[in-house]
Amino acid sequence: MADDYYDLLGVGRDASAEDIKRAYRRLARQLHPDANPDDAGAETRFKLVAQAYEVLSDPDRRRRYDTFGPEGAAAGGGGDPFGFGGGGISDIFDAFFGGGGGVGGRSRGGASPRGTDLEVVVELDFERAVFGSQEPVRVRTAVACQTCEATGAAPGTTPETCPDCGGAGQVRRVRQSILGQMVTAAPCPRCGALGRIIASPCEDCRGEGRRIEEKTYTVDIPAGVDTGSTLRLGGLGAAGVRGGGHGDLYVHVRVRTHERFSRDGDDLHHELHLPVTQAALGAHLSFQTLDGTEDLVIPRGTQTGRVFRLRGRGVPHVQGRGRGDLLVNVVVDTPVDLDGEGEELLRRLAGARGEDVAPAEVGFLSRIKSAFR
Repeated sequence: MADDYYDLLGVGRDASAEDIKRAYRRLARQLHPDANPDDAGAETRFKLVAQAYEVLSDPDRRRRYDTFGPEGAAAGGGGDPFGFGGGGISDIFDAFFGGGGGVGGRSRGGASPRGTDLEVVVELDFERAVFGSQEPVRVRTAVACQTCEATGAAPGTTPETCPDCGGAGQVRRVRQSILGQMVTAAPCPRCGALGRIIASPCEDCRGEGRRIEEKTYTVDIPAGVDTGSTLRLGGLGAAGVRGGGHGDLYVHVRVRTHERFSRDGDDLHHELHLPVTQAALGAHLSFQTLDGTEDLVIPRGTQTGRVFRLRGRGVPHVQGRGRGDLLVNVVVDTPVDLDGEGEELLRRLAGARGEDVAPAEVGFLSRIKSAFR
């Protein structure tokens, strides 16, 4: 197998950072141990490919590699194969969880890495978002293997200290340079930087110490959330390899629209259509809010554009006490398709107020004649 990191990833030396990342993710999925359970060679190549990407994804280490080779690159410290805070070559589930931001990094000294963070979207009815609710969310995640108690070793056996790194998770090399002796450190390729090897892997988890399952959690949605809100549930993400800690679960909220109300911050808006008669003479209306029925008093002479404010009938403040208001925006509707009696009443009203209006329409022939006058 080629030792050149560029050859391992199948890219040229002039490849961009994005080209290198795409090549690594493709190979990570192709060579993942779960996809090749009976192929030890695939697992070995997976670790080598991950180590190659760890170097080439870091500009400084890539420059040293191009100049001094693998040992020169190793002097720069560890990188992150997915570019999201140190997932490390040991966290092989990153390829399947998308390498999302905020994932746990590999701990130094051979400790098991923290699991990846997960994301899920929950869609809420408008009222449930306003007043809060409890919602079930279902995620596909990595959980600790019960068969081996998350050790990765078959029952009756235990993980063994890696003979190559002595349990440190790193291998150190000393080389001579023009400046004298240089000591470099790099992740141990044999144990994947975990410091332990599994001689007899657990059959249920293939030595990972975790398994993929569907999990359902009940999430407490606080009152007042809106589309775009994100809830962080600590420790409900994926389990780490061989007893590593859990990541977090991020719940993104999406709120369905309401047929009567719209939202602006913590205020609610409603467009109330009034007939001319109620707007002119006033009225008492039973107005349905999210909290129940309110008595809405419409004064005489109400015009389009008037706003009635119902205080404390809006959305609860997510951070802090109190609620927004409900604003009722009035639109006065002009009557159309009047019958004879209705038109006569309006004409009498216009006459009483001294208002000039268009003459009444008569028969079809009369309208034709008026057009030629």
